[in-house]
Amino acid sequence: MPSRRTVLAATMGVTASLAIGGTAHADDTRLRSLISRMTLPEKVGQLFVMRVYGHSATAPDQADIDANLSEIGVRTAAELIAKYRVGGIIYFTWAHNTRDPHQVADLSNGIQKASLSQPRGLPVLVATDQEHGIVCRIGAPATLFPGAMAIGAGGSRDDARTLGRISGAELRAMGVNQDYSPDADVNVNPANPVIGVRSFGADPDAVAGLVAAEVKGYQSSQVAATAKHFPGHGDTAVDSHFGFPVITHSREVWEALDAVPFRAAVKAGIDSIMTAHIMVPALDDSGDPATLSHPILTGILRGELGYDGVVITDSLGMEGVRQKYGDDRVPVLALKAGVDQLLNPPSLDVAWNAVLKAVQGGELTEARLDESILRVLRLKARLGLFKDAYVSRAGVSRTVGTRSHLAAADRIAERTTTLLVNEEGLLPLSRRTHGKVLVVGADPASPSGTTGPPTGVLAAALGELGFTATARSTGTDPSAATVSAAVAAAREADAVVVATYNVTAGSSQRTLVEQLVATGRPVVAVAVRNPYDVAQLPSVSAYLASYSWTDVELRAAAGVIAGRVRPRGKLPVAVQRADDPAQVLYPVGHGLSY
Repeated sequence: MPSRRTVLAATMGVTASLAIGGTAHADDTRLRSLISRMTLPEKVGQLFVMRVYGHSATAPDQADIDANLSEIGVRTAAELIAKYRVGGIIYFTWAHNTRDPHQVADLSNGIQKASLSQPRGLPVLVATDQEHGIVCRIGAPATLFPGAMAIGAGGSRDDARTLGRISGAELRAMGVNQDYSPDADVNVNPANPVIGVRSFGADPDAVAGLVAAEVKGYQSSQVAATAKHFPGHGDTAVDSHFGFPVITHSREVWEALDAVPFRAAVKAGIDSIMTAHIMVPALDDSGDPATLSHPILTGILRGELGYDGVVITDSLGMEGVRQKYGDDRVPVLALKAGVDQLLNPPSLDVAWNAVLKAVQGGELTEARLDESILRVLRLKARLGLFKDAYVSRAGVSRTVGTRSHLAAADRIAERTTTLLVNEEGLLPLSRRTHGKVLVVGADPASPSGTTGPPTGVLAAALGELGFTATARSTGTDPSAATVSAAVAAAREADAVVVATYNVTAGSSQRTLVEQLVATGRPVVAVAVRNPYDVAQLPSVSAYLASYSWTDVELRAAAGVIAGRVRPRGKLPVAVQRADDPAQVLYPVGHGLSY
């Protein structure tokens, strides 16, 4: 058996041939040679991408050691790799993987070292969900961009490409080489509880163009982009984390709507595609989720769309994939359907052993595993991980959160804020006539690494623009006493800015806004998540959509309110009337300016 040095030298040749345009067949020969030397347990491990607690691969905090022992049966990331030989690791904020950029880089290096030091050691795909907007695992001082729907409102493919390129460069500097972004879902359901502003919008062609541009941006920085959630999660009122959504689109509707961005991603050379835990009877009437559907993943994605890259499941801990089959059957059925990477099973031991036994018992062939491992290793080679899997602290300092990157994020954000209502030209506010501003409203938990809360960020930004601004958090469900106190404070102000968050017909946020309007003070509302809020609040004088409550989007909204920035965003989704959802209040493309 060759030494690890010999194997690595051979695989370095793979990367070199890629760099000079070598043929896929020659590269595959080298990679197949690697696969032929792997033991069956090592092959099984390559198919899994797993969470692990801790900021360090070898010396996490005791609480993280305890969590790892409880959930995975190992103490550290290094032990996880040694025991299961996993091909990928996923970072989460809540798993304490992402304290700061230098720590993330050290963790990534520790993970690579732990894997490469094993017999027949291979580099690891280190992944995270860095979508920007409301889903972001690595926060400031890394550069945070507007989320997908905000980018959709800006409508610029150049901006989407720039986002991918800069975010990709920063992720790569921290040792993260696979990003579960962009979201390729076409959000046509305002009640969608899981996608919403994570989607670029409701127009499939517009979404497709932005998906392709972001893919090219990420992959130009040697980070694998991942289009999700195939075959399309944009028209569901059920969150697949907690239930099993059913998409009732006909095959014709699916082709014209959901499939369009995924076709664009494939054409753009997307490295990986993530499955959805949804049932689409028009594509497969078996009752199985798409993640476990051979007709959908092999028949449509591989066959009809011609995709031969890596297919990864959404998290196997989500209820949408667990309701019909046990945790031991799900990974086996996913592989039989055509999946290559199995993401974050609730019990790695159960899932790993189930796949091993399925091969030993003949339900899965070793050749089927080899197919998926080849795709995974092709991706690792394409990313240059066989040549050099490590990153440097100097690279982090040189790349992450630089002044030019932060300025680019602000410029992009300023092109996304959407002005929906501006009665009698209230906006921009004049410092001379409306210098004293009260900022109230919803303060949802701040997305990772942002300053927060939204009212405080808006007030601070308005203060920097010359206003005297005071923040008063009223929350997403203000009590009568909270509303009364906010109304009393509003009477002392020249104008009120109120942040709204997913307002419904029965929401006490509506009561707050209506009572603020009744004071006679000018009220400017900012929807800090879904733009549909405006339909519930017809009495406000001015309404903006920021699409998220991250600092970069709130600063842009403040700039529009103050007249420092001209509103340029256009609605990427339609807003229906609250009293008659069959009627459109504001169509796709609506957006005022001054």
